[in-house]
Amino acid sequence: MEKSTAHQRFQLIELLAYWEGRVNAKDLENYFNQSRQQSSADINSYKQLMPNNLHYDASHKAYLPTPEFIPHTISASPDEYLYWFHSGQLSARENKTPFARSLLSENLQLPARKISPDIMRGLVAAMRQQKRIEVDYVSLSNPNREGRIIAPHSFVNTGLRWHLRAWCEKSQQYRDFVLSRFRGVPELRDKTQHTAKQDHGWNTQVTIILQPDPRLSLAKREVLENDYQMQAGQLHITTKGCLVQYLLREMQVSTKMLDGTPEAQQLVCVNQADIKPWLFEG
Repeated sequence: MEKSTAHQRFQLIELLAYWEGRVNAKDLENYFNQSRQQSSADINSYKQLMPNNLHYDASHKAYLPTPEFIPHTISASPDEYLYWFHSGQLSARENKTPFARSLLSENLQLPARKISPDIMRGLVAAMRQQKRIEVDYVSLSNPNREGRIIAPHSFVNTGLRWHLRAWCEKSQQYRDFVLSRFRGVPELRDKTQHTAKQDHGWNTQVTIILQPDPRLSLAKREVLENDYQMQAGQLHITTKGCLVQYLLREMQVSTKMLDGTPEAQQLVCVNQADIKPWLFEG
């Protein structure tokens, strides 16, 4: 890692305190590969600048966020934390320059999904400690709060939203939960035997084979072949079995019926029989 800046070190302090509920010098020491003395000095410097954000808890041997905690170097968006959790990289908010902003490019600003820091802290603790957790959950099929006991093992970004992959005691199988649909105050329980190692859908690699819709003209098929750098007119994508349906949705590939217009359909799956066990609709 390149030499860190004070802003980056303060960023990590806030990220961990806000979303994981605790931070100590060891966190900075490990992440930035710096001395214990420097890490302690960073936390002390942060506390001098933002004295109302953290308090030391001897029982946890860590600094915890106060009820008055106000983020200064992070956005308080769950996407920012999940990006760090997934990639191990802090966001580059401080690196934006007038030159960079002048470039002729733009990113879509998708609506943020609300995820409670209290719920995130509980889920992260359960994942890292391999414990069961009890938490309320709502869905479109059941909008009323329903208590669930789950054993989470991974976060999954499916494009428009984040999911949680977990063993569900109610359904007695590994399932995906929309992260923004958890409610209430999570309660951490005992150790679980249901980890990622036992999740067949998570550990099974499945190859999806796509090709341009054969109803398209040769010239139009060649456009798509070039777009996706296909080999011999096909695109092979390998993913986890439990992510097959999400990948097809992101690629806008229907497995139920062809769109009436081939220009709208664009791609079709040519090995649907192979992937059928992994489709939600069966």
